[in-house]
Amino acid sequence: MKEVLIDKVVVNMGVGADPEQMKRSTQVMQLLTGKKPVQTTTQAKIPDWGLRPGIAIGLKVTLRGTLAVDFLKKAFGAKGNKISSKSYDNNGNFGFGIREHINMPGVKYDPKLGIVGFDVLVALRKRGYRVKNRRLKTALVGKNHRVKKEEAIEFTKALGVEVE
Repeated sequence: MKEVLIDKVVVNMGVGADPEQMKRSTQVMQLLTGKKPVQTTTQAKIPDWGLRPGIAIGLKVTLRGTLAVDFLKKAFGAKGNKISSKSYDNNGNFGFGIREHINMPGVKYDPKLGIVGFDVLVALRKRGYRVKNRRLKTALVGKNHRVKKEEAIEFTKALGVEVE
């Protein structure tokens, strides 16, 4: 029950309100993850930027299981297998950004798509964490059973990543 597992890996990309850039970024996201991305929309009105609620400005993909592990290993390879200890929160989650998608292993530059960056966010859990989210008899997860920052760092080191 103390084993730390990857709950999900979320890959997100801020694109902006330009529909042409959104199409190119969608193709890049599909190339990277193998899944169709979901568009994220604005919630607030920001007149200076020309934004109002409901305009699509970003993309995200959620990966679970073996797809998440495989993508995470490639993403760590793009970062040189190094991550800062400041990237972790107290709940055991961590995230990092990749400036250019062509840094990912196996991805080549395509002039039609350009170069875009993206963020990778990882949520970790332990077995039994489902009691918090299940439909019937929902229960709290005790503080001893939550993933701590130190446990998340040890899990990342086990994947062959150096934590600075």
